[in-house]
Amino acid sequence: MLGRQVLLLAGLACTAGQGQERDLGGRDASVIAVSNGGPWGDWAWPEMCPKGSCASGISFKVEAPQGVMEDDTVLNGIWLYCSRGEDPSGSYTAESQSGRWGRWSEVRWCTLRGRLVGFALRVQEPQRGLLSDEVAATSARFACCDRHILEGPGSTWGQWGSWSPWCPRVVCGIQTRQDPARGLKRDDTALNDLHLFCCP
Repeated sequence: MLGRQVLLLAGLACTAGQGQERDLGGRDASVIAVSNGGPWGDWAWPEMCPKGSCASGISFKVEAPQGVMEDDTVLNGIWLYCSRGEDPSGSYTAESQSGRWGRWSEVRWCTLRGRLVGFALRVQEPQRGLLSDEVAATSARFACCDRHILEGPGSTWGQWGSWSPWCPRVVCGIQTRQDPARGLKRDDTALNDLHLFCCP
């Protein structure tokens, strides 16, 4: 039932939505966010799609499991693929900041004329144990206004949070909260949280 409601709302998001207004270098944009992001790191710079384009694809930077007694970070980065019209070829990528570990996945696209309108994060809550391995964000899902859900190749660790508000018009930028590399024998978490920006 919940899945059907999410897809219905994603379809409605082609024409409606909500968010907090913000000015990004002369561009009016609203911010959409989730409430379950990880607590570590700082917000990096926002990076925007070129004017006249919007995000219709996504790629994930994910570190594979490192094994017992090794440090895992899982989700390290997200690229938005920005395109104009129906043809995604020659897309521009908007990245904000990514962690240093892992590999980029293949691009996942909304179907014809689709665009990103919302997202959800899977996050492991702080473990706070002496020998625990903190990882923060472990996967992400992105909703397209064509009702497709694009899910990353991350981990099953942690819990899915609620969906963000739906973008009023088009997703046009990204900002990540990154925990910087802590050095040898320290517990790194990489990507902790995410904002998407929506433009008229």
